Amino acid sequence: MVSAGTQPEGAAMATTTLRYTRDDLLDAAPAAGRAPSMHNSQPWRFRLHDGAIDVLLDADRALPAADPHGWGARLACGAAALNLELALAIAGRPADLTLGPLPNDPSVLARLTPAARRPPTPTEQSLYAAIALRHSNRGALRPDPVPPAERLRLRQAAETEGCWLELVVGSVAVEAVAGIARVADRTLARDAAYMAELEQWRRFSHSPDGVPTDSAAVDPSGSMPQRPFGGPGQPEADNPSAEPLIAVLGSATDSPAEQVRAGIALQRVLLTATDARLAVSMVSQPIEVPSAREQLRLALRRFGVAQMVMRVGYGPPGWPTPRRDPAETVDAAVE
Repeated sequence: MVSAGTQPEGAAMATTTLRYTRDDLLDAAPAAGRAPSMHNSQPWRFRLHDGAIDVLLDADRALPAADPHGWGARLACGAAALNLELALAIAGRPADLTLGPLPNDPSVLARLTPAARRPPTPTEQSLYAAIALRHSNRGALRPDPVPPAERLRLRQAAETEGCWLELVVGSVAVEAVAGIARVADRTLARDAAYMAELEQWRRFSHSPDGVPTDSAAVDPSGSMPQRPFGGPGQPEADNPSAEPLIAVLGSATDSPAEQVRAGIALQRVLLTATDARLAVSMVSQPIEVPSAREQLRLALRRFGVAQMVMRVGYGPPGWPTPRRDPAETVDAAVE
C-alpha cells in the first residue's frame, strides 16, 4: 500500500515477471467500484496494461461545475485504487502501487504492479470486509463519544498512507469548522450552474449512478451542511449528539499526485471507521470553495492542505448508493 509499496510520482516500476490477468482485474473490479465519489459520479476506469492494472480518470464523468479542476475525481480514483489493492491482496495477488498522474499518460492516476504472492494480512482482511458495508450516513448520530482507541486508529489510518487526520476537539473549534462549512455551502448554493449540476445527479428511481433521494435523508439538527439531494430528514436519535466528532483529512501539498494519495488515505480512514462500527459522512463544501479552504487551514493551524471534512459518530447504518456494472468500468487490455 502507499506506506510501503507506493513509489513516488513518476518513479519507474521495478522489473518483474509477475503479471495480472484480465480475470484478476474482473474479480477485483466490483470492490474497486464501491469507492465513494462526489455525487456518486464514479469517475474511474480500470485497464490491464502490460501485466499491471491502471486506474484511469474517466473524463466523461467529470463535474465541471462542482469539480472544475478534477480534485474530487482524483480523490475518488485514489479511493478506488485502495479498494482494488485490497481485493487483489485478498486473492493472494498483492500489488505495489505507483501514484499518478503518470508522465507518459496523465489519465493514469494509479498503477498497480504485481508483487510477490502472499496470504492477506489481518488488516487487509478486515478492511476488505468493510468495503461492502461502508455507506455515507448523513442522519442523526447518538451522543456516544468516539473512544480514544478508535480515534487513534483513524489517525493512524491516514498516517499509514502519508496523510494526516486532525480531530477537532471542543465546542468552539467544532463550531468554527461548522461555520466555515456553512458559509461555503451558502456560497455554492448561489451558483446556478453548481445547483443545476447537482440536480442532474439526483435520482428518483433506480439508476447505476447518482444519489437516490431515498438514500439522502439528513440530520435536521446537525450543524454541518448536507447536500440537498432530497429525501425526508431522518428523525433525531434519542438524546442526539449536538456535535459529532469532526475530522479533517489533509495532505502535505495539493499536487495531483497528493490528491490521489489523499483519496487512498480517505478510503482507508472510511474503511477503518466502518470496521469500528462508526458512521461517517463527508462534507466537501469547505474544500470546494477556495476561500473557505484557506480559512479551514488557518483555523486548524496545521501544515499542509485540507482535503476532506468528515462527521464521525455512532448511528444506524447508512443507505447504499447504486453502482455501475463492474464490466462497464473495465477497458480493453493494452499490451
